[in-house]
Amino acid sequence: MKRPLPSVSSTNKDYFSPLPTFETELLALLPRLRRFAQSLSRNAADADDLCQVTVEKALNARVQWVSGTRMDSWMYRIMRNSWIDTTRTRRRAAETFVAEEAGATVVGDDAATVEAGVLGRDIAAAMNALPDEQREAVALVLVEGLAYKEAAAVLDVPMGTLTSRLVRGRQALMAQLEEAA
Repeated sequence: MKRPLPSVSSTNKDYFSPLPTFETELLALLPRLRRFAQSLSRNAADADDLCQVTVEKALNARVQWVSGTRMDSWMYRIMRNSWIDTTRTRRRAAETFVAEEAGATVVGDDAATVEAGVLGRDIAAAMNALPDEQREAVALVLVEGLAYKEAAAVLDVPMGTLTSRLVRGRQALMAQLEEAA
């Protein structure tokens, strides 16, 4: 007597399905990280450097990330802390070296045109004019779509502080965009 072969439905399909890996989730986040880096740094080259540093730190600290938790919030926090470290280092270096603005003309107008075309010149200018705290809140909530609670956790501030920064940032953006129109 011949025995029937097991059907596909009787095998454990989940065992063979690919699970999202750390690297897969990280790669999917890169466009959002790039936008946040652009918001923090206000400069395409600095944003690229910030993304690279953030990914490197995340890969080195991958054992600290808990699978099943939100990787985007973890990555935004790493990026923000890296940016704070970068700005502190630059402030110290400015006391010793030539000002960073002296190298701005090396990039030329093409890079500025491309960047402005991607983000929209008026919006980018309005975002860049915001104080750092307001720009971070606007970038995380309005651009990246994080919930208020998540953005407050990334910025390590109470919800009320985040809401206040967001409201003031939104009002300043609207006022600047009305002036530009």
